Amino acid sequence: MAETFIHLAVILLQIVVVLAVVLGHVAYLTYAERKILSFMQDRLGPMEVGPHGLLQPIADGLKLFFKEDIVPAGANKFIFSIAPIISLVPALIGFAIIPFNESPTGPAGIIHPYITDINIGVLYILAFSSVGAYGILLGGWASNSKYALLGGLRSAAQVISYELTMGLSIVGVILMAQSLSMVEITLAQKDHWFILFQPVAFVLYIISGLAETNRLPFDLPEAESELVAGWFTEYSGMRFAFYFLAEYANMIIVSSIGAVLFLGGWQAPFHFLEVISPFKFISPFIWFILKVYFILFFFIWLRGTVPRLRYDQLMKLGWKIMLPIAFINVAVTALVVYWVN
Repeated sequence: MAETFIHLAVILLQIVVVLAVVLGHVAYLTYAERKILSFMQDRLGPMEVGPHGLLQPIADGLKLFFKEDIVPAGANKFIFSIAPIISLVPALIGFAIIPFNESPTGPAGIIHPYITDINIGVLYILAFSSVGAYGILLGGWASNSKYALLGGLRSAAQVISYELTMGLSIVGVILMAQSLSMVEITLAQKDHWFILFQPVAFVLYIISGLAETNRLPFDLPEAESELVAGWFTEYSGMRFAFYFLAEYANMIIVSSIGAVLFLGGWQAPFHFLEVISPFKFISPFIWFILKVYFILFFFIWLRGTVPRLRYDQLMKLGWKIMLPIAFINVAVTALVVYWVN
């Protein structure tokens, strides 16, 4: 009985810690993005709230919390209210299986640096990432606004188009690791990261991740010059904040999965870095965070560099270029793995 209670307490503590860390990173990722973009454009960015604007995310959160929550006339109030939650919850649930660190031993047996490790971890993430798109589509439909509806329809078409490519880009990694577990995929890269054998899949994954998170150059669902703000045009207050949190949480989870599947997860880039000073003092958790933020910086850098695609270009890239390449990559990887084994 006591052992069960300790086990449940450890799991609850892990959930609280992971949620707190993720939401903290989400808040300060918005600050980092504004700062990086401002430096690229030769300006200072947030500077007024706290030293160098470090308290700006807290001020933004308080502002959204106290803003008036407006429901448009003619909107479906129930769906309009729950749609942002449908987007946010799947984005947060995905972090349950992300291995942030290697497993140390603890007083209550082995305390794992992840909430759980299931043997269908990759499928679990793909399934929940699909549910998040329903929140965008429902929010656009329930707003009773042509701009929001068009934004929601665009997002649904975009997610369907690029989810296939994202799934196929991961198949090569699964074939090499012979597992769907995120922990076992990380351990399978002990000697060589999978990006060395799957560079095409990594590029396809990153491009699909940009499209799935509606980031530039694939931000057509919220194209402000065409649709005001897309599916969340009519949202305000905390409901708007939920969509905002979901977008940045999705960016972090796409980067985390990319770090685990292709960049060795928590492992150092080279083995000799684990034994020589000062690199041997770097925690595996820090290596993992550095890889995640490397991918996040790439996302932000693209936002400040490339223009938005036209919708026909978006569809052509997804269906006529990336999908065939993904199929070829899977076929070649399967043949090589079969031949080697």
